[in-house]
Amino acid sequence: MKKNSIKGLFAIAFVATVMIFSGCKSKDPSILKVFVRSENNELVASAKVVIIGDVNSNPPTMAYVDTVVTNQSGFAEFNMDDYFNNSGEETTGYFDIIVKKDIKTGEGRIRCRQHITAVETVFFPQ
Repeated sequence: MKKNSIKGLFAIAFVATVMIFSGCKSKDPSILKVFVRSENNELVASAKVVIIGDVNSNPPTMAYVDTVVTNQSGFAEFNMDDYFNNSGEETTGYFDIIVKKDIKTGEGRIRCRQHITAVETVFFPQ
């Protein structure tokens, strides 16, 4: 066999291997992460974070509500895989965020996409 034909066979085998393994890659999880900060810009632990699907958004988001308490690092993490699995072919969701701790309340808004980590920071007002 000639050198060029051997190189060609190796090139074809390499391309085929790359195509096979790239198709078998696992999908990243859909995560929505909310950081909560005080009026002094300090991260706030033990704050209640509620996300609510915005059914009036364009495109509309499926009705959804979930609540998580921020950890010691001051963020709440929502795994949104169940939301996207139940929403059919929807790959984007828009959510209102309500944060409460003691008598303080903060609000925000976030867009979450399937297989992506979305991050938002909500500040308590002065």
